[in-house]
Amino acid sequence: MQKLTCFFLVLIAITTYAQNLKSGGVLKPEQAIMDIRHYTIALDVDPAQKTINGYTEITLNLMQPSNILLFDFWHGLTIKNLSVNGKKQSYTHTTDDLVKINLPQTLPAQKLKVKIEYGGKPGIAERAPWIGGFQWEKDSLGNPWIAITCQGEGGKIFFPCKDHPSDEPNEGADMIITVPKGLVVAAPGLLQKVSTKNNKSTYHWKTNYTISNYCLVFNVAKYEVVKRTYTTINGNKVPMEYYVLPQNRHKADKLLDLFEQSARILEKYFGEYPWIKERMAMSETPHLGMEHQTNIAYGNQYRYQSLGGKDFDWLLHHEFGHEWWANKVTNKDWAHMWIQEGICVFGDAMATRELAGEDAYLQRMKQTAMQTQNRFPVVQGEQVDSDSAYNGDIYGKGAFFMHTLRYIIGDEIFFPTLKKLATDPQYTYDNMVVTADVEKLFSSASGKNLEPLFRFYLYTTNKLEVLVKQTGVNTYNISLLNFDAPLPLDVTTTSGTQRIEIGKEPVKITSDITPVIDEKVFYLKRVILE
Repeated sequence: MQKLTCFFLVLIAITTYAQNLKSGGVLKPEQAIMDIRHYTIALDVDPAQKTINGYTEITLNLMQPSNILLFDFWHGLTIKNLSVNGKKQSYTHTTDDLVKINLPQTLPAQKLKVKIEYGGKPGIAERAPWIGGFQWEKDSLGNPWIAITCQGEGGKIFFPCKDHPSDEPNEGADMIITVPKGLVVAAPGLLQKVSTKNNKSTYHWKTNYTISNYCLVFNVAKYEVVKRTYTTINGNKVPMEYYVLPQNRHKADKLLDLFEQSARILEKYFGEYPWIKERMAMSETPHLGMEHQTNIAYGNQYRYQSLGGKDFDWLLHHEFGHEWWANKVTNKDWAHMWIQEGICVFGDAMATRELAGEDAYLQRMKQTAMQTQNRFPVVQGEQVDSDSAYNGDIYGKGAFFMHTLRYIIGDEIFFPTLKKLATDPQYTYDNMVVTADVEKLFSSASGKNLEPLFRFYLYTTNKLEVLVKQTGVNTYNISLLNFDAPLPLDVTTTSGTQRIEIGKEPVKITSDITPVIDEKVFYLKRVILE
């Protein structure tokens, strides 16, 4: 029994180590001088043996002379050959998941192609999608059903890459995936061709857009593809596809209706669908879901809710919202992950607003305020890895902060500015953002210095403290205790509700009842009555 217990402890330790990889963090100097331009990932996938074998070719610009090239790659897979510009090179592949190429001579700044051939058994997802890896599942008919998730771990779990959010392949990527005949591969971009030979089928997918390495994944199943054409808000026609298990084919048209419903809402607030030259698609997966670019993972099992009397799929809407917030507007550093997650959740709230009305939206945001934990700041510094940055408040508190910002600067400024953040080239595609970029944009648009507000709500765990001090039978002084600049507050008295600028200097209020502060809940706050 003791030996058996030790065995399982060792097994758990190995599994946990294999799956709890981190992405990002401090950018290594050897990688800071590499600009990734393109990935080609070519793999033969064997569901029976749960193995992958093939190669990844990395095209990059070396921006400074160097005799070292450094890539991230999980050490559980075995490298077989490695070449730079077609010439075989020596390397080390360490247990800290780094491939270091020591070149025999210093290379000048130039364009390089690095090809790494490898294979083995990739790590298994411990709790997809939150603790990622490969899922080698079976569908209800016994067919292979494979999915990959790696947002926190990074693409390095199955292909060598520069695993940092600040650098995506500007010239896109090719995925050439071979599977047993009869299975279908779904991946980012557009399908170039399918070729079949020796009872195997090879699917060649290609995207020309910049893409994060955690979105460079594929799904495999005995899929059927249900298609229609979507016309965007700007009149562009985009293929809309759903890769569905055959036993759920009868549910596909309804889900595509909801896909289109969400697209209309998201385009209204954030502008045209970002990937009009390729497609909008989703693949049915054995995990809940993930925002994989042009091919979101859907695993909500057709569990719809009602909003304003209409069916709505929250998971579909949320993951699809990431096509704008994460895939198009991308944080340069995981420290600023709230931009991707928080604004995307705010987009979920916009669906509530559109389908169920403003009061339902306000009720949703009240609930979000109550669920905010405030154990860690939303932004915890700079050059933060994915594990350190990830906590629940990047979702809810990030969304609620946008709600607060909307109240402070007003809809006529807030909504156009939010759309500008999602559409202006300086914030999108190749150009990544941090919190300071968002703050400067909203400060400029509103004519207000919003930096103290951003810092208070995103860089601390403070709640706004409002003092309501009774000074007479029906007189009160209201002031802020822990925020230096005046803020607008809804104050409800016997005269009704007024929007009043309140700062550290007390504002005198006359009322026959104790004033109610911020009744509709636009702030995370603590009201102190004296």
